[in-house]
Amino acid sequence: MGRWESTHARLLTAAAELFARQGYAATTTAQIAAAAQVSEMTLFRHVPSKEALLLEDRADPAIAAAVRERPAAEPALRAAVSGVAEAWGRLPATEVAALRRRLGIIVAEPSLHGAVERNSRESARAIAEALVARGTDRVAARVVASAVVAGLSEALLAWAAAPEESIEEFLGAAFAALAGEGPC
Repeated sequence: MGRWESTHARLLTAAAELFARQGYAATTTAQIAAAAQVSEMTLFRHVPSKEALLLEDRADPAIAAAVRERPAAEPALRAAVSGVAEAWGRLPATEVAALRRRLGIIVAEPSLHGAVERNSRESARAIAEALVARGTDRVAARVVASAVVAGLSEALLAWAAAPEESIEEFLGAAFAALAGEGPC
């Protein structure tokens, strides 16, 4: 891991630890920088805002790539759902655990909910672009991507509130509902 990546990882870890201990609102960027042993200026070279330390989404490129790689004949909804599931299945356990921790902080902090919506729109855009690259009509791609991200978001929120459950259970239920399967 290079110097930039190492510093970035320290910032994310310090932020998550301070947010969990003190709460998001009570934690300052100066405290995060100090805990990561960098200057506040360095922190802002890595992220544009305090909220970005919680909302950084490294899964989008992996999800988009997995969707693009699905078989061309596969319907858009199935390709998007399968791509999301595959990408989630490839995430390292440490990243999954860190995400669950960040989600718990986000759920508890209403001021972050608008930023989460913006992140969700970016995720939907990435999936829609991957579907269009596979040949899906642009409007259909946006509809499918928005529905899949809505299902993913609900699954993640439910998972964050149920520490004994696995993400796969919630993803399965959300995506079955999208496909019209199950009790809905």
